[in-house]
Amino acid sequence: MLEQDLASALANDQISLVYQPFLEVDSNRIQGFEALLRWQHPIHGSIPPAEFIAIAEETGLIHPIGEWVIREACQAAARWPEHLRVSVNLSVAQFRNRTITIVNTIVRALADAGLSPTRLEVEITESILISKFDATIALLESLSALGITIALDDFGIGYSSLTYLRKLPLHRLKIDQSFVRDMLIDADCAAIVKSVVGLARELRIAVIAEGVETIQQLDYLRQINCSEVQGYLVGKPIPIEQVAGLLEKQLPDNIAMRRQP
Repeated sequence: MLEQDLASALANDQISLVYQPFLEVDSNRIQGFEALLRWQHPIHGSIPPAEFIAIAEETGLIHPIGEWVIREACQAAARWPEHLRVSVNLSVAQFRNRTITIVNTIVRALADAGLSPTRLEVEITESILISKFDATIALLESLSALGITIALDDFGIGYSSLTYLRKLPLHRLKIDQSFVRDMLIDADCAAIVKSVVGLARELRIAVIAEGVETIQQLDYLRQINCSEVQGYLVGKPIPIEQVAGLLEKQLPDNIAMRRQP
């Protein structure tokens, strides 16, 4: 039933995007937003992304939905201040289908929105890299050559390999929230986060810590020179209509008052 409903959800305006901010740790300034999919079903209410994205991938609906996400996110970012980027997630299925070239889709979306490629970031997960590794690298290099930023999401929970950091044209690495959540109470998690941040910096790769929810976590990440953070402490995912208000305020007071000694 959900498969049938998802096929018409886009046309019926049930699919939308919300935007979650990235905070630069050194400056305490918002540097961009990640675009996240939401589906508000008329009967069942909010359907979790993990559930309906899996359906979209299995049925091939991920292609029209994915193209819509890229176009919508680019159009939104074109209305923001020029220093802000927008980040979109690419799925495994979008990489597998070579008859629908993701590069061409992105190029068209950027041109239609009048958005510089340097303001678009694409996030991939390690699952994309399991098969056809060389072909995936070639595709990512094509995107990088256009000036698009490449980020590796959820680093540490899948098939993490240093080969990815060496061979992929990566600009950012996102540490999974499971490590960030426990790093102040678990010495092993703290060691992992600190090591990943240090290694990435040596490789000239910026690091985003996901799932930051407390000032204490932010302080620790600042101490170890993490580049950016994302999480409920900075801001929850919000609809496009609320982005301007967030940018005007920038930060909750408890973060704005927190500065490096």
